[in-house]
Amino acid sequence: MRIHFRIKRFDPTTDQKPHFKEYDVDLEPTDRVLDGLNKIKWEQDGTLTYRRSCAHGVCGSDAMRVNGRNRLACTLLIRDAGTKLTIEPLLGLSVIKDLVVDMDHFFQKYKDIKPYLINDDAPPRTERIQSPEQRAIFDDTTKCILCAACTTSCPPFWANKEFVGPASIVNAHRFIFDSRDHGAAQRLEILNQREGVWRCRTVFNCTDACPRHIKITQAIEDVKRALLFNRY
Repeated sequence: MRIHFRIKRFDPTTDQKPHFKEYDVDLEPTDRVLDGLNKIKWEQDGTLTYRRSCAHGVCGSDAMRVNGRNRLACTLLIRDAGTKLTIEPLLGLSVIKDLVVDMDHFFQKYKDIKPYLINDDAPPRTERIQSPEQRAIFDDTTKCILCAACTTSCPPFWANKEFVGPASIVNAHRFIFDSRDHGAAQRLEILNQREGVWRCRTVFNCTDACPRHIKITQAIEDVKRALLFNRY
C-alpha cells in the first residue's frame, strides 16, 4: 500500500526555519513507521536524520510526533497509523536536525532526582530481600525507557523548561517506594521545590503518550501524597 509521509525538516547549517518535505513509500500494513523512515533514508533521501537503535520498543530512541501524538516509530504499525503521516520532532526540546532533538536537558533533570539505589548499610551476605507486595508498589515505574514521550507531551513542561517533568518523577517514584532504598527523603525534597512535582496539572497527556503504558499520572499523585502525608 502507498503511504504518504509529510516530514518536518530542519538543518541549522542551511535552513532559516523548519519546513515540511513529502515522500511516498510502498509499505505493508504490518510494517512500522520506522520501516517507512528507513526506506525514505536508504532509497530516496539520505539527508533525512532521526534516531533509532534497538527497533523493538526498548531503547526509546525513536520517539517522535506522528499525526500530532508522541509515539515510538518502531512500535507503531502502518495499519494503526494510517496512509497519511505527518512526522515531527518531539515538542519542548531544541531541534538538532530534522527529527533529532537535544536530550541533554531532559537527562539532566533525570540525573537530578538521584535515579539509583541509596543504601549505606553494610552489604548483606545475600541479596536484599523484598516481598512481592513491596515490589508491586513501584513495579510499574521500573518500565520507563527514558524516551521523553511523556515529558514532551506535558503542557507545563512546554511552558516552563525548569519543570522536572513526568519522566523524572516516574524514576524518582521507582526508588522512593523501594523498600531497599534509604534516599526517599532526599528525592522528595528535590520534588517539593517550586519546579518539582507540584507543577503537574494532571492533564494526563503523559499517561496517554507513554509507550510502556505506565500509569504516570497515578505515580505523580503517589509522590504528592507521600509529600503531604509522609507515606513512603
